[in-house]
Amino acid sequence: MSTNVKKTAAEIFPRLGLKVHNRGVFAGEWFGSGTPIEKYSPIDGSVIGYVATATHADYDRAVGAAQRAFLTWREVPGPKRGEVVRKLGEALRTHKRDLAQLVTLETGKILAEGEGEVQEMIDICDFAVGLSRQLYGLTIATERPGHRMMEQWHPLGVVGIISAFNFPVAVWSWNSALAAVCGDATLWKPSEKTPLTAVACVKIAERVCRECGVDPAIFSLVSGDAANVGELLAADHRLPLVSATGSTRMGRRVGEVVAKRFGRSLLELGGNNAIIVTHSADLKLAVRGILFGAVGTAGQRCTSTRRIIVHESVETKLLKALLEGYKQVRIGNPLEADTLMGPLIDFAAVENFTNTITAAKQHGGRVLCGGKRLTGAAYASGLYVTPCIIEAENAWSVVQHETFAPILYVMSYHTLDEAIALQNGVPQGLSSAIFTNDLREAETFLAARGSDCGIANVNLGTSGAEIGGAFGGEKETGGGRESGSDAWKAYMRRQTATVNYSKDLPLAQGIKFGG
Repeated sequence: MSTNVKKTAAEIFPRLGLKVHNRGVFAGEWFGSGTPIEKYSPIDGSVIGYVATATHADYDRAVGAAQRAFLTWREVPGPKRGEVVRKLGEALRTHKRDLAQLVTLETGKILAEGEGEVQEMIDICDFAVGLSRQLYGLTIATERPGHRMMEQWHPLGVVGIISAFNFPVAVWSWNSALAAVCGDATLWKPSEKTPLTAVACVKIAERVCRECGVDPAIFSLVSGDAANVGELLAADHRLPLVSATGSTRMGRRVGEVVAKRFGRSLLELGGNNAIIVTHSADLKLAVRGILFGAVGTAGQRCTSTRRIIVHESVETKLLKALLEGYKQVRIGNPLEADTLMGPLIDFAAVENFTNTITAAKQHGGRVLCGGKRLTGAAYASGLYVTPCIIEAENAWSVVQHETFAPILYVMSYHTLDEAIALQNGVPQGLSSAIFTNDLREAETFLAARGSDCGIANVNLGTSGAEIGGAFGGEKETGGGRESGSDAWKAYMRRQTATVNYSKDLPLAQGIKFGG
């Protein structure tokens, strides 16, 4: 397998502008004098490259360059900004296959998912291009004669972006494409587990900016860990908005630090997503949705399906079909077309997986399948596991916690109200789904008394959100929204403006002041 990884890296690196040793800081030029990140591929454990990180001085230099770029970029008309993003989308189309392979090399997700992630980047660029002509304000009725009142939106500044390893390129694009058409510059701190994809994306963006005669520092990059870069970014008053995607623990820290300086934070954090399977559900459809949701990306999505809440009358039948489906999941090299599940990201993830299963057993959970670590030459990295199904109870602390691994908890219910209470009875509130052929059940699930999540689906799983809808969730998921709908408003500052075109100076609320 090592030869496969090394060969793929050797083929795609030159086309993506990568070398074995890379600078990891960009702000109009490439630099970085901090300790290099040694990047291992989880596929086979081999080193595929190095990325130099940012020192404090490097970080400060990058922010300064991004600020200067913003001052010019904000003056560019929105549709012209959209044209740059359109060309970025075209460049991503050209490099889709290579970038998808790099995502697979760094994260271990299967190639089809890597390609899907790059397609998300292309799609959000297309969305942002249209948005560049639709940054609408309002005309508001005013009580004062001879006056006009309006609401308008202006570029905000330099936006800090913190992304997680599991979607190493899509999350950057969600934020950067919208921020760019809104007139903002961006400063990206990628996960230190996926530094090469970040360098490759920014190199693509750099080439596009240079071709368009735009300062490429509007897409700046600072590689490094939370202590040396993340803390600086969160505390930096020069960044009016920090968009952070990752764990609840990380988001809590970012939110506190940003709030202390009265900045804005856009948080998209953990999920503990459930699927309700009702007595009327199409079980074949449900099993397909559950399998992708629970096994896709080796359970390392914020939208991964963590819990199945199944009606007691169909529990036995559903479990039988699920267990059969789990047997068909081919685990192995994610670069191979017929693989359905690759490795976990690192040894800490494997340890978390095994410790969580142990804890579930201590609560009284019954493991129905999986939960083993795979060994042998085909799994040489030591990061491959078998996806696990456990009969559990929702109230257990281990179930209440999000484990970023392919562990699926199953529990039964009697009434729909009970099922919805179980679905909502966790600290997180990202994604949810119900499989039912009963219109009343579907509408109840979508009503105010139903799912409390930011995403609620009927007859499809918890994963696979489209870019047209706002993405994010409630409670410990953070409350932020990225991508579609009117999520663009987070990247701009709102201004209420009133014009007096009369020769009088009437005050609001009929107030009389002086003569």
